[in-house]
Amino acid sequence: MEIKRGNPEGMKNVRASVYNHYVRVDQPKSLIFVSGQVSRDSDGQQVGQGSMLEQTRQCIRNIEKSLKAAGAGLSDIVWTTVYTTDIREFKQIVAAREEFFKDNLPTSTMVEVAHLADPGLMVEIQVIAAA
Repeated sequence: MEIKRGNPEGMKNVRASVYNHYVRVDQPKSLIFVSGQVSRDSDGQQVGQGSMLEQTRQCIRNIEKSLKAAGAGLSDIVWTTVYTTDIREFKQIVAAREEFFKDNLPTSTMVEVAHLADPGLMVEIQVIAAA
């Protein structure tokens, strides 16, 4: 399977350390869809209360666990959708993502929403991976 990631000529990627404009997957063995992950630990308790950075880190750790269980890893992610209750905390979300995503950057969409599933949740991330 080949995965090609990039940015078209004439389209500036102003956050090149976070995402690519496109990802092309030729003949994947599997597509893995990970439901929106929030900042809950293995006991189901919210972590990072009031900290967008900590909540985003926990979301990504949960995504990583789900992908591992499905036979993949973070480098196999081709699409992310980030829902946040406060787009002004964008830099904290990016900082957490940069800790986990060094290479093989996915495409990405970020949307501000009024609320998530439970009070105190500030970010939710869903992904699609190809492995």
